[in-house]
Amino acid sequence: MLKATTAILWKDLKIEFRTREAVSAAFVFCVLTLMIFNFALDFNTSEARRLASGFFWVAFSFGGVLALNRSFALEKESDGARALMLAPIDRGAIFAGKFLANVIFMFLIELLVLPLFIVFFDVTVTRGIGILLLIFALGAIGFSAVGTLFSAVAVNTRMRELLLPVLLLPITVPVLIAAVETTSWALGADIEVSLWFKLLVVYDVVFVTACFLIFEYVLEE
Repeated sequence: MLKATTAILWKDLKIEFRTREAVSAAFVFCVLTLMIFNFALDFNTSEARRLASGFFWVAFSFGGVLALNRSFALEKESDGARALMLAPIDRGAIFAGKFLANVIFMFLIELLVLPLFIVFFDVTVTRGIGILLLIFALGAIGFSAVGTLFSAVAVNTRMRELLLPVLLLPITVPVLIAAVETTSWALGADIEVSLWFKLLVVYDVVFVTACFLIFEYVLEE
């Protein structure tokens, strides 16, 4: 299973770094969204800067949907999905490889957008960059787990670009809210974050496990 997971992960990484379709599209969308928020609102006040983390995760969530739409699209277009189905490997390896690739893509998008976010909204990472990167990683894991599962569901529909966000965003509301609160704390907001950190971790554990177990039945459909 580990060998199959690594092969699928490496395949997705090679395709993305050769084409740069998913990450570049999501990055551009995130930047445009942050620019719109920056010009529409006055961020010279401390209250506005406290709300900046919400705008970051709004931009990330919609940009991330664009990237996740490509997760199974290449297999669908080239009929590679049938080859994966016929391959003598555990179906969980397919989910694991796709999931890990999506986590890397989501985290990369966050890292690319972060410097622009700091400049646009004039924020300071007061709690340390390591804490902020941990929050980004936890948010990317939860978002990618559900996104990988629903991407496999939506890819077989005619309107997958519309169906994926309709399915994905309501389910990821808890992890996005927790990510917003913990990011606000990392940027200096005086709030209690122990509950939100626990929610991030619990959400990741529960949904990674659930999506891994459900994926086999989704792929059969």
